[in-house]
Amino acid sequence: MVDKPDDQELRRKLTDMQYNVTQGHGTEAPFSGELNDNKSAGKYLCVVCGAHLFDSDTKYDSGSGWPSFYDVANKENLGETRDGSLGMTRTEVHCKHCDAHQGHVFPDGPAPTGLRYCINSASLKFESSEE
Repeated sequence: MVDKPDDQELRRKLTDMQYNVTQGHGTEAPFSGELNDNKSAGKYLCVVCGAHLFDSDTKYDSGSGWPSFYDVANKENLGETRDGSLGMTRTEVHCKHCDAHQGHVFPDGPAPTGLRYCINSASLKFESSEE
């Protein structure tokens, strides 16, 4: 794991929502995130450290209200942890470099992976590849 900024620096760098989601394992309200309806070509990066997590060509509309991807850009950048909160068992995903919470992965996605990475817009920064 890469050294992440200290808490004071994170609070200056991130919005309250970004801080709550990435550091407090929070979740933004469905259909409220600015990247949910984004259809531009590009990369989705960790908002805390800039690690490349997802690509636009694996993003799809799951109808869940959060940006959804069926695969990761680089498996070395995204870790998984068992999450037993809210009375259910889920698999949380986080940035392996700075441990920022991203969202959860579910086994109900489309081919070819069958996975749905349900990710908070607040945990991502979008880098467009369009001119």
